[in-house]
Amino acid sequence: MLNPEGVVKKKLIMNEPKNIKKFISSPSGDGGGLAVYFIGIGGIGMSALARYFKSRGAVVSGYDKAVTPLTRKLEEEGLDVHFEEDIDMIPKDVDVVVYTPAIPADHKELVYYKENNYTVVKRSDVLQWITENSYDICVGGTHGKTTVTTMIAHVLRDSGYGCNAFLGGISANYQTNFWSSDNNVDVIEADEYDRSFLKLSPDVAVITAIDADHLDIYGTLEEVENAFITFTKRIHKDGCLVSKYGLKKSKDLKAATHYTYSYDNTEADVYAGDVEVVNGAYKYNVINKDWKLKNVELHMGGLHNIENSVAAITVCKYLKIENDKIKKALKSFKGVHRRFEYVLKNDKYILIDDYGHHPAEISAVLTGVHSLFPEEKMTVIFQPHLFSRTNDFADEFAQSLDMADEVILLPIYPAREVPMEGVTSQLVLDKMQLPQKQILDKNAMLDWVKLYKPKLLIMCGAGDIDALVQPVKEILMQ
Repeated sequence: MLNPEGVVKKKLIMNEPKNIKKFISSPSGDGGGLAVYFIGIGGIGMSALARYFKSRGAVVSGYDKAVTPLTRKLEEEGLDVHFEEDIDMIPKDVDVVVYTPAIPADHKELVYYKENNYTVVKRSDVLQWITENSYDICVGGTHGKTTVTTMIAHVLRDSGYGCNAFLGGISANYQTNFWSSDNNVDVIEADEYDRSFLKLSPDVAVITAIDADHLDIYGTLEEVENAFITFTKRIHKDGCLVSKYGLKKSKDLKAATHYTYSYDNTEADVYAGDVEVVNGAYKYNVINKDWKLKNVELHMGGLHNIENSVAAITVCKYLKIENDKIKKALKSFKGVHRRFEYVLKNDKYILIDDYGHHPAEISAVLTGVHSLFPEEKMTVIFQPHLFSRTNDFADEFAQSLDMADEVILLPIYPAREVPMEGVTSQLVLDKMQLPQKQILDKNAMLDWVKLYKPKLLIMCGAGDIDALVQPVKEILMQ
């Protein structure tokens, strides 16, 4: 294992303002009164970067299209956020303008800054700056990466090892997606969207899955696979790769040290065994040919999260964190908001909220729910995300949702896309074999919950379905 202390990496840093290096390398961030503006500051990755700059003394402000719980939290933390696309409201004296790829190219504020020769960069460029001289643990994969990233960061923090964490979700333990440390180690969620993760240079990389996704960017599964192969080529020459066992292109994923992991496949280098459910928690052993971590306890639902923990444990063992510290941290791990999150759990009702928006993610969630509550009728409310993804995976979505006993589909959440002819939630509904299925708009769905009050309810989706979770909880609690 490389020593994180004193790691120096030579990277090609594009469009780097002269004062950014001093700001980032300064222990307290007092590198010259940096001013940073974020277009799309309410995004989960963008807000983590905004919190990073704010924590180090920069002047941080930003725009987002709507008020959300996350933007409210940012405002409470002292960041100036506005919600109108208006060049009269933007700061003119800024060193760096950061935007998310989800922002349209003709966004008025983005156009203004570009036309007036400001330093305008993507979120991935900023992560590249930050990680230039640090020891980087980068977690990629088409699903599962947020939970694994947060698990690793939590173990490093809880054990006293220390890390800077840039997460793609809100940690339930700390109620944030960013924290800092004096240790020069970054744990980063490596986002494959827009090929952003190819700007990172990991010392340790994790790959959780390589499935067809973001086909609006990649076009084909083969191009997705090629991007992950390129990602592994960016691992430090003495670095480590931890990848899920059985990936189609596994032989092309290479590093100086390479471990495969699995939920229960004994052909993997690291896997779980002797899994049992005790009082709603999982207890199991994690096994490698050279070591065995006994009596791991995880208070997070879903068998896929046992597998996620195997990946996290493998990284932590590579970093030589003590067994007892790893187990203590995992036992206290509360998960990530909107990743198999128990919003309500009592004798009458169980309400689970999950970010799942890919067929594989939905299958994993429903498999996990069934393992914990095999006798209960399972009702799922799902909001498809993107017209393109719904069109590309209509058959797979139908197959995954058929694992439930009853399904309500909401209309498609378009995000950055315009409607596609013939692509609606009906496309998925028509392919489902399940008898109990229907499409309802948001208000009709709330009325349905009020009328039927299902005992076991799972709400899934990456759009704005999260805004409906609290109203559903309140209906069930009435």
